Amino acid sequence: MDNRALAVKLKIDASFKRRGITFAIFSGIFYGLYTAFLTLGMSKGIWGNDWYGANISGLSAFAITYCLAALGSAVNDTMSGIWALINVSIKGELGDFFRTLKTKPGLVMIICALIGGPLASTAYVAALQMGGSIIVPICALNASFGAIIGHFVFKQEINKRMVCGILLCLVAAGVIGGTSFSDVGPTALIACGIALFCALGWGIEGAVAGFGTTLIDYNIGITIRQCVSGLSNMLIMLPLLCTIDGNTGLAPRLLSGAWTDWSIIFFVISGFCAMPAYSFWYKGNSMCGAALGMVCNGAYSFWGPFFCMIVVGLFDGQPGWMLTPVQWIAAIVMICGIALVGNLNPLHAFQKKEA
Repeated sequence: MDNRALAVKLKIDASFKRRGITFAIFSGIFYGLYTAFLTLGMSKGIWGNDWYGANISGLSAFAITYCLAALGSAVNDTMSGIWALINVSIKGELGDFFRTLKTKPGLVMIICALIGGPLASTAYVAALQMGGSIIVPICALNASFGAIIGHFVFKQEINKRMVCGILLCLVAAGVIGGTSFSDVGPTALIACGIALFCALGWGIEGAVAGFGTTLIDYNIGITIRQCVSGLSNMLIMLPLLCTIDGNTGLAPRLLSGAWTDWSIIFFVISGFCAMPAYSFWYKGNSMCGAALGMVCNGAYSFWGPFFCMIVVGLFDGQPGWMLTPVQWIAAIVMICGIALVGNLNPLHAFQKKEA
């Protein structure tokens, strides 16, 4: 390959990578939006008055922590799956969706949905309730897990520069989350362990699903993901947790309450935002690699608190959601970390060689 052909190839690769970075960044933005509306929905109506409020309706501590976490994930992901089905139907891809379910790539997406949905997502909500913001940087380890899996399983690039960038982003995520390990009690330690499980699940999902999206359309991929995640949460995870709690009849009561309460309007919005959050995550990972794609998506550790400040704090007037100056500075540090992982001058090596 001559120098001119090599230059053209590098430009094409750089353009493809930049598009992947754009997808990954927007996935983090939409993840922040869906987190904000999900948080708002789980504080309104039957959630805030009966389940998390003063009128607990006889729910045990286990049910409040784990069953409600699974319920919130189930309603959100099911609503997102409905939006995804509407999207593929409008695009005339509904038949492709059902055909893909029978293929090996479709099976891979189903497995990813089971790992990232009823397992990791429920663990995230439960850990957040138990430990608060202390678990945010631990969940953000999914970028590291995804990069390692992408490197060793799918032979994707990871070098010292990218490792430094990932570490910089993790430090920034810890600051943005307001992490303080000075007063860690037993409950918070358990939450950290649950958060680590969540990070591993999301890391596996991001790396494997990102590779799987190179084989199938990402709109089809996210439809599989959200439908499987929502249904498995409702039909498997929630009843299982209620059974462990010793109350097998609780699951239908919780589902009926959540789906018929007026707060469902916020889940309609959160589900709509969750669809591009995950589809852009898959697409970005498939275009720029798991390491860079998951770090860009990992900026949700800023976008989540930012949109919670806008939606929950400013819009709904709930106190305690304002960002501090330190968190804004940490957001800038995170941008620098993303730039370091992405190596934003991909033609540098070629230009240096030419010189």
